[in-house]
Amino acid sequence: MERVFIGLGSNLGDRAANLRGALDWMRGRRGMRIIRVSNFLETPPWGLTDQPPFLNAVALIETDIPPLALLDSLKSAEAQLGRRLGERWGPRVIDLDILLYGDAIVEHPRLVIPHPQLLNRDFVVSQLLEVDPDIVFPGRGVLLRELC
Repeated sequence: MERVFIGLGSNLGDRAANLRGALDWMRGRRGMRIIRVSNFLETPPWGLTDQPPFLNAVALIETDIPPLALLDSLKSAEAQLGRRLGERWGPRVIDLDILLYGDAIVEHPRLVIPHPQLLNRDFVVSQLLEVDPDIVFPGRGVLLRELC
């Protein structure tokens, strides 16, 4: 089983209910077990700023699902939970991102791990450190908290 950190975000509808729905979806998945979830944190939009604020969280899960299959599963969950394709970084009911997948470094056309914007988003770093203050950043061999 790999330790995987999933970023959750929502800025449409009942944002907290959307995050709870995504967490419930994860709890119901075979091969996926939630270990810890950060507090929900309201953040301003990133990228495309003319939209409502987000509610974000980070979940630490254990899974035996390989990275690309996990991505497909999360995209399926987003669709089931009401996400519709739209503008990049635009408003969304739910967003589920693989932030870190064990110590893996993945560079695939559909998936990059560690998440390419992870270190540029202070709220993500703070929520990662909330669920695990001793995360070692893949490929760098240093604690995440020492990079920030």
